Amino acid sequence: MPNLFNEDTYEQAIIELFEEMGYSHLYAPDVERDYTSPLLEDVLKDSLARINRELPKEAINEALLKLHDLETGSLLEKNIRFMHYLQNGIEVTFFVNGVEDSQIVRLIDYKNVNNNTFYVVNQFTIIENAERRPDVILFINGLPLVVMELKTPVKDEVTAENAFNQIRNYMQDIPSLFYYNAICVISDLSTNKAGTITSGMDRFMEWKTKDGNYEETAYASFDTFYEGMFQKERLLDIIKNFILFSGTPTNRFKVLAGYHQYFAVKKAIEKAKVATQTDGKGGVFWHTQGSGKSLSMVFYAHLLQKVLESPTIVVMTDRIDLDDQLFNQFSQCAEFLRQVPEQAESKTDLTRLLENRSVNGIIFTTMFKFERGEKPLSERRNIVVMTDEAHRGQYGFEERIIMSKNEAGELEAHTSIGNARIIHDALPNATFIGFTGTPIAAKDRNTREVFGDYIDVYDMTQAVEDGATRPVYYESRVVHLKLDTNTLALIDSTYDVLEEQSDKETIEKSKKMLGQMESVLGADSTIDSLCSDIIDHYEKYRANLLTGKAMIVAYSRPIAMKIYRRILELRPDWTEKVGVVMTGGNNDPEDWKDVIGTKAHKEKLAAKFKDNNDPMKIAIVVDMWLTGFDVPSLATMYIYKSMYGYNLMQAIARVNRVFKDKEGGLIVDYVGIKSRHERIY
Repeated sequence: MPNLFNEDTYEQAIIELFEEMGYSHLYAPDVERDYTSPLLEDVLKDSLARINRELPKEAINEALLKLHDLETGSLLEKNIRFMHYLQNGIEVTFFVNGVEDSQIVRLIDYKNVNNNTFYVVNQFTIIENAERRPDVILFINGLPLVVMELKTPVKDEVTAENAFNQIRNYMQDIPSLFYYNAICVISDLSTNKAGTITSGMDRFMEWKTKDGNYEETAYASFDTFYEGMFQKERLLDIIKNFILFSGTPTNRFKVLAGYHQYFAVKKAIEKAKVATQTDGKGGVFWHTQGSGKSLSMVFYAHLLQKVLESPTIVVMTDRIDLDDQLFNQFSQCAEFLRQVPEQAESKTDLTRLLENRSVNGIIFTTMFKFERGEKPLSERRNIVVMTDEAHRGQYGFEERIIMSKNEAGELEAHTSIGNARIIHDALPNATFIGFTGTPIAAKDRNTREVFGDYIDVYDMTQAVEDGATRPVYYESRVVHLKLDTNTLALIDSTYDVLEEQSDKETIEKSKKMLGQMESVLGADSTIDSLCSDIIDHYEKYRANLLTGKAMIVAYSRPIAMKIYRRILELRPDWTEKVGVVMTGGNNDPEDWKDVIGTKAHKEKLAAKFKDNNDPMKIAIVVDMWLTGFDVPSLATMYIYKSMYGYNLMQAIARVNRVFKDKEGGLIVDYVGIKSRHERIY
């Protein structure tokens, strides 16, 4: 007896689902058309004329010419050009009665969903380099914007991965179909995922909610995927506002927002519309490290410009390297943002960028470039300050005693006026939204005073379930250092003191204890045990895993140098394999300078570490590269530094990025972090 649920019946079930959502069905073999074209030509012409009824025929014809001839370039380059047309319209110049005119021809009516034509089409044959017939294509106004490849749900050996491979083959055989593509879908009933023409299999993601409620989404059904993404109004919103291109000029890639990004950004936008007219508290956006928080910030900034009247957006961090990383991310998306971001180089430059500005602008700054002044920099209400890692201690309103390291790496205590007060005085009517990858502590009153409560939470558990990040595993090797009981007790008590830096007495106590820790952890015998064990563990278990990238987090700068030198004593041929990444100071020993190098040297090391084929495999760090620095193939972190709270969470998230068939990241603990943070994902 033949199986009653094969690929054909699954295809019909999908078509019926789309018909229920208001799509019209076309069976392609019944349609008279040019099999060498991926467009529904008649539908396209009629749709453009209807949507742009105020424009003359000459404008429509010019737009059609541009659509048919996307100029020279690769498939990706043509798709970039088409997506610009799709999201922003086609700029055309034409003559009417001998007079030149310029207009924008819209391909989609984003304001009136019913003014567009939606078709679900099956068995649509295209003849190009070969003759191919994708299973289902969604056409909007005659444009093949969504390609779906379906696999039978009853054959165990045929999966969604086969559908992915088939789509990749289509890009070779019928590339013109993908010039006009917005989204690709692979499905076998149990697995339903969406991605783009540049997405690897690991970047195709499920859509696990119909309405933004994603508390119970471990096993989302296929109808949740299709109804969640492809209801007409939502699909248009995704196409217009949640697809962008990022990357370098030589390595561009196309990004489709995940469901967690889409719904969180929508919530944040609604909150901003209220906050700009009321208390200025835009809320806290907590999405775990590695789940696309930086790109969520880009989507948010893009949408802000649509819902607020010519807003000025200030993107603020508390570290120069984070400022640079975010600025680079936004700069890569400048076309999507429709304006070029600017980066304040100094306090004076920040004043120049903000003072007397009446409209627009995306301005990047560290919080320390704000200073107390006699008058505000701007009193406008449509300024939105986007703060990355929003709950760090520097964001308080009150005066407090804090510890920091000077250029020599020595701990110093000083009184600090909460930067939130200074920034609010400079921008008294601005709205503040906080973005963070780690949870806010219950006792963190400052964060709520500045930003308000959570807008959206997407934690580690959810991210791992969704495949947005990889799980992080834990291995303790403290015992391999042969530390005595008193030393272990010192390490544990130091964690307690670090969490309570609220007065001078506690500061002095912690300075004394940290000095003791430096002596114990920096002892030659301990460093020798540490380096021998790291090398043994790395060579046996990690060197041949993925690309072999690993990170060693050192307790301090002097200890980082000791680790570096001892590793090279044990493995003299590792000079290209190991690098030290940390800040330098004026009082550093002379023989450190060649190792630490200049800013340009650090940038070169970053490029080498991100290059999966480069011989540099092991980075020894202290503070740098522990936040905002992404190397997806990095799978191993050796921790020899007392960390807790969000600093620890940010650090371990370096190894949770998605990369090919990476199963997860490994944290190798030499100082007992697990006792202070019982759950590591």
